[in-house]
Amino acid sequence: QRRSLAPSQLAKRKAGDEDEDEEEEEDWHPPTSRKRQKAAGETESGECYRSPFRKPLAQLTNRPHCLDSSQHEAFIRSILSKPFKVPIPNYKGPLGLRSLGVKRAGVRSPLHDPFEEGALVLYEPPVLSAHDQLKIDKDKAPIHVVVDPVLSRVLRPHQREGVKFLWDCVTSRRIPGSHGCIMADEMGLGKTLQCITLMWTLLRQSPDCKPEIEKALVVSPSSLVRNWYNEVEKWLGGRIQPLAIDGGSKEEIDRKLVGFMSQRGLRVPSPILIISYETFRLHAEVLQKGSVGLVICDEGHRLKNSENQTYQALNSLNTPRRVLISGTPIQNDLLEYFSLVHFVNSGILGTAQEFKRHFEMPILKGRDADASEAERHKGEERLKELISIVNRCLIRRTSDILSKYLPVKIEQVVCCRLTPLQTELYKNFLKQAKPVEELKEGKISVSSLSSITSLKKLCNHPALIYDKCVEEEEGFMGALDLFPAGYSTKSVEPQLSGKMLVLDYILAVTKSTSNDKVVLVSNYTQTLDLFEKLCRNRRYLYVRLDGTMSIKKRAKIVERFNSPSSPEFIFMLSSKAGGCGLNLIGANRLVMFDPDWNPANDEQAMARVWRDGQKKMCFIYRLLSTGTIEEKIFQRQTHKKALSSCVVDEEQDVERHFSLGELKELFTLNETTTSDTHDKIKCRRCVNGHQVRPPPDGSDCTSDLSQWQHCADKRGLQDSVLRAAWDAAVTFTFHHHSHEEQRGIP
Repeated sequence: QRRSLAPSQLAKRKAGDEDEDEEEEEDWHPPTSRKRQKAAGETESGECYRSPFRKPLAQLTNRPHCLDSSQHEAFIRSILSKPFKVPIPNYKGPLGLRSLGVKRAGVRSPLHDPFEEGALVLYEPPVLSAHDQLKIDKDKAPIHVVVDPVLSRVLRPHQREGVKFLWDCVTSRRIPGSHGCIMADEMGLGKTLQCITLMWTLLRQSPDCKPEIEKALVVSPSSLVRNWYNEVEKWLGGRIQPLAIDGGSKEEIDRKLVGFMSQRGLRVPSPILIISYETFRLHAEVLQKGSVGLVICDEGHRLKNSENQTYQALNSLNTPRRVLISGTPIQNDLLEYFSLVHFVNSGILGTAQEFKRHFEMPILKGRDADASEAERHKGEERLKELISIVNRCLIRRTSDILSKYLPVKIEQVVCCRLTPLQTELYKNFLKQAKPVEELKEGKISVSSLSSITSLKKLCNHPALIYDKCVEEEEGFMGALDLFPAGYSTKSVEPQLSGKMLVLDYILAVTKSTSNDKVVLVSNYTQTLDLFEKLCRNRRYLYVRLDGTMSIKKRAKIVERFNSPSSPEFIFMLSSKAGGCGLNLIGANRLVMFDPDWNPANDEQAMARVWRDGQKKMCFIYRLLSTGTIEEKIFQRQTHKKALSSCVVDEEQDVERHFSLGELKELFTLNETTTSDTHDKIKCRRCVNGHQVRPPPDGSDCTSDLSQWQHCADKRGLQDSVLRAAWDAAVTFTFHHHSHEEQRGIP
């Protein structure tokens, strides 16, 4: 058995052996007196096993030394004169008389290394001479502002430029005294990520070595509240806890808002509030009682009317820093553009009346196809002046940047001829309703607007106006006799509508020849009902998103549809309910079934599939009924987009295709044309109605119409799906191939 060799254990064992020997010789007797206590480490024989490193203890007495007051004071002073020294070799930390919890003294330093490779530096302190460095107060010296490497590593070059622009604007470095800007990048360029980077930087850093803001507010459409929350979680990974309000009782929402506004200090628990425009408008009083460091308005073109309640509620917020996100800042006219700029930087364009007199009227006169040379010259001068002012607070990049990162996108405007039933109903309506006469008299009545809606629905499918024919409303008297015998709206009949016939072919060919998914977009829920009937007849699996669906359910069905294992073939989308911000990269074909007066609505809806994460070539089909009001709407879109191209995109020599007189010719039907729009753009690419490549004069097609770069007949189509559907009802196609040519596709 192994035994310890410690001196104390050896002494015990030796004493124990002697006792055993004595017990063997005589009986045991209890001890009569206590033996002298041995010294520590001393054995019976007197040998000492004390460690040589231990010093003998000094004997202390309870009697204190008698010191006079002068000696005592001198003794205490000698103790206090020796400062505490950290017992760590080469320790260089701060020393001094500071309490725990108080900010450490020393040289200010940035939160992240500005000299690290790939660092995005938003602010760099001015370089000081050696003499100035001696004079400057170290506690007030400005420091670098560097974007968190977690975000800067994932930012693309154009996004890094965008974050720098945003930071310069909201910190009043671009326009002294103004703290707002407009992020006008086109869809799919990562505006959300750039704004999240801006918020995170402002919440953590500033040149003064403290956070620039305490709280930030994000206002978005209700369908995007959860998307914003998910994006913050995705990019910041739990570093921050945003508060998203997308439902609940009035009392519950008020309680959350009061809690958010009452937060103060350097470390606010939930510094980002995400709320919908509708909820904000209803609870604006709570948010107006305090101050917010930054407000971001997503899909900010909602604020195009300065008279509406949402605009006024947001404008009364106590915050100078305002960022407005909109891929389409100009939608209808320049006065709406003024409202957006005035919201972010009040006063830089004067009042609304001054803007209209000085900018809007000369520019619009100069843009008219019938304008004189003097009017064009004056319009161009005022346009340049407007651009020079607004460009200080507006950043705009086009989706051409995405061609480096995304697959090819092919956009086609497909003109579909009306069926005989649609043609007769259309002509019958124009004879009876007489909307043209009202317009000539300068009247725009309720009946005129109703006539526009009726004609648009008729172009989609006669079933949408069948009830009006039954009730013999104005314009549809006697129209019931034109329908086939035994007609019923319970079943969809594609052969009665030119566009529905083409759609049926597109879906059938896509389903049978590929595994592509399709997004169907319409402005009318009645048209979505027809899509549902068609899908049930053809046994296509589908999902539908319109205004009746709750916000939480929308996010779930979008996520399910985008999953590669999802069996759904079709996603039906109401452009009014879900046209903005949704990411539908699970599909790579999109059909825009009917046009909207506002080109921004169509642009938003068509951008749902060609976005970050898309892996397949994308096809966009815009269906128009030939020679009808739909082509007139498309021409109006083109006119508005040409204005946007001049003001926002700063394009030169944008074609003036239409006069204001031509744009007013809404209520006509051109039965002899293959495309009324193509006839008006004076295309030099076509000879005797056929496409010629290259153009006869060696130039490119003059069609700057929405950047549609060439037109095609059946022989010129590259898309096999549309080529298969051509014989159904297609008369003409405008083809946009800018994203093909950049990738070397002929």
